[in-house]
Order: sequence, then structure tokens, then C-alpha cells
Amino acid sequence: MEYEVILQGEKLVITEKGSKYGINLQERLLKFAIDIIKFLFLLPFVKEMEVFRFQLSKSGTSIGANYEESQAGTYNEFRSRIQICLRESKETNYFLRVLKGLELEKTDLKFKDQTKYVSELRRLLRESFEIQKIFGSISTKTKK
Repeated sequence: MEYEVILQGEKLVITEKGSKYGINLQERLLKFAIDIIKFLFLLPFVKEMEVFRFQLSKSGTSIGANYEESQAGTYNEFRSRIQICLRESKETNYFLRVLKGLELEKTDLKFKDQTKYVSELRRLLRESFEIQKIFGSISTKTKK
């Protein structure tokens, strides 16, 4: 899916290209943060996975928190928070890609639910990439 960001007065409206309906980005980011935390419970409980639990819990939840904060300040504060959202979404996507690259499902590690781990990792990778594109688009629009 492709998104476009339109400035209507003082408000940014994000829509899917070709759609006449906007999306509720705050709700989408809240759901993403919750899904990241739930996903972390699926990781095998070995010491090496602690870095992923720590980093993803911070970056994956920070995107929505910074977006919420962006809604309450000046335009310059908004732009600054959008940049943070973009950086955090890139970081989240990076750690998810590292997990994918590790191919943990092919190891003898004990999973709570290996099938769910694989499908959630795939879904969260797609969602994190889309979120990254959304904030990239917002960032570009706010620089003009």
C-alpha cells in the first residue's frame, strides 16, 4: 500500500493512495506497540534474546508515544517528534529484520508457539516497513 500525506489547514491527513478515507494513525500505532509486546512473549527465553526484548520494547512502543506527543506542541516540536518517530520505526524494523535473519525457527530453541512466532514476525516486519514509509512521507511533507 502507498500512502500520501496532505496538509489540510494545520492538520496532516494520511490516506491510502486512491482511497477517500483517512486512517487513524494514533490507533494504528497503539495496536503496533501492543502487538510488539505480545510478540516478545513468543521469543525463546534464552539470554541472547534479551537484547531484542529490550530494544524492541523501547523502539516499538516509542513510535506511538512520540506521535501522541507530536499532537500537543508547536509546529517545530511536531516536526522534531516526527523525525524521532521515523528513527524509532527504522530501529524497530532493523531489529525485526535481524530476528528474521537469525532464522530462529530453524534452530532447536524452545518456542512457546513457533508457528505464531513466524507469522507474527512476518506481519510485524510488513507493518513496521509501512509505518516507516508513513513517517518518511510525513517528514518530507513537513520539510517543505
